[in-house]
Amino acid sequence: MSIEPRAPRLAVLIDADNASARIAPGLFEEIARIGEASVRRIYGDFSSPRSKSWSEILARHAINPQHSIAYTTGKNASDIALVIDAMDLLHSGRFDGFCLVSSDSDFTALAARIREQGVDVYGFGEQKTPESFRQACRRFIYTENLLPAAVERGGRPGTAAVASLPDGGLPDGGTPEGGEGDRLEGLPGPINRPPEMAVPFLRRAVRQLDNEDGWVGLGNVGKMLSELNSDFDPRTYGCGKLSTLVEKSGAFDIDRTAGHGVQVRLKPSAPAKGDPVRDTPAKGSPAKGNPAKSAPSKAKGQG
Repeated sequence: MSIEPRAPRLAVLIDADNASARIAPGLFEEIARIGEASVRRIYGDFSSPRSKSWSEILARHAINPQHSIAYTTGKNASDIALVIDAMDLLHSGRFDGFCLVSSDSDFTALAARIREQGVDVYGFGEQKTPESFRQACRRFIYTENLLPAAVERGGRPGTAAVASLPDGGLPDGGTPEGGEGDRLEGLPGPINRPPEMAVPFLRRAVRQLDNEDGWVGLGNVGKMLSELNSDFDPRTYGCGKLSTLVEKSGAFDIDRTAGHGVQVRLKPSAPAKGDPVRDTPAKGSPAKGNPAKSAPSKAKGQG
């Protein structure tokens, strides 16, 4: 009897001071696509009003709070506690990956050290997260893409639902005076980049995989994108799937032949503005400006 492969075992470590409680449902849905969240810990001073919104949803998502009292202003004891726990968990050898939830670049060295051990690191943070931390992770997911889509409430896709309830509470059960990142004025704006902005990244990935006929599998393109840009995500461009993004970008030919999966290739480059437009001759027809030479006719009467 065959044994089903075990899902990757993950340790989820959340920096409460640099992550909004609103991302929790989307966060654990995203993590479930990667593997099993065996350890779920959150670090912060839960006696502070800043962490109130997290305190209200800990039980709902089975998150284990690691309380750290801020003994001195300006010193973040919770960050140190997170790093110590991460190293203990790493050396236990029980985990296949770590999910670090923070927008703080202070965890760059931690992510790099874990990866040196051959263990994957998945980062989750806002767009403002410094590049050093984003690139230290195998994959980095913007938390703005994890917020509830406003399209479910009649708004634009990819926007966060921030309307408060009639009693002044928030949809997730928190209150406007909750965590620092949960106040209405402090919420990150939606990521709604046009699909055309993804073309340079897509083109680079396709060219890395290019073969003789120019067609490459979309699945391979997705893998290459993750290797080249750890924070690349179709949702950043308002698309739920990579195939939708490629199609909306308008820069690629798409082949959906049954049995071969989705294949894509770069469209021929358009002429630069001001350049003369040249007609492409049809297959088998003579090129414009080079008419086929007809056989010379013999003059009447000449041998």
